[in-house]
Amino acid sequence: MAHAHKLSILRGTVKFKSNTQKIWGVLILLTIVTAIEVILGIYKPEVLMGHILGMKILNWIFIILTIVKAYYITWDFMHMRDETASLRRMVVWTAVFLILYLIFILLQEGGYVEEVYSSGFIKFDF
Repeated sequence: MAHAHKLSILRGTVKFKSNTQKIWGVLILLTIVTAIEVILGIYKPEVLMGHILGMKILNWIFIILTIVKAYYITWDFMHMRDETASLRRMVVWTAVFLILYLIFILLQEGGYVEEVYSSGFIKFDF
């Protein structure tokens, strides 16, 4: 299967791209994004410690890069590239929406728990 070829048309010319080339491309892209995440996690630049929408810019960068990696893995390894546009939208946008919703819930609840621990005051009693 690694030696199979896929036909792709680029500016009117026919070009064959092997699955091996695609796998190397995915590996390189995911390695670069992961390396950026690791470097930012180790050095934690002071310029990225400002707050936007109640969270550090560095945390937003981590969330965005993680979503980019998840999207690209879905795009390539689940073969969404070869599916119809409507199926791609259903799968990808549903996942993106659910991930963003999960992040929202975690940030809301985490902020409340942190506030209870730091101030000792319970705002909401469920």
